[in-house]
Amino acid sequence: MKFSCQRPRDSIVNIGRSIGYRLLGTSTESEFNLVRPLGRDYPRFHLYLKEEKEPGTLIFSLHLDQKKPSYGRQTSHSGEYDGELVEAERQRIEQFLRKMM
Repeated sequence: MKFSCQRPRDSIVNIGRSIGYRLLGTSTESEFNLVRPLGRDYPRFHLYLKEEKEPGTLIFSLHLDQKKPSYGRQTSHSGEYDGELVEAERQRIEQFLRKMM
């Protein structure tokens, strides 16, 4: 699920931490890779976060990883990109970011 929000005045890493996510790394396109486990490791929410070319807007790409990838070195997994849990998480994030403004 992709959505966007106005960016609070904080670093992307701190914004991720504030909404309960931990940083896994970044890509060459300055996209931050973050996760929020629901149990020990899986299932977990997986979030890619980057700033829009126009400063002040954050772009979120959110999905739910149900289990660890089981295809060797490939990145395929059992991800859910919509549904009640993903929608509820989107709403939680948006509500939290509004409070940070």
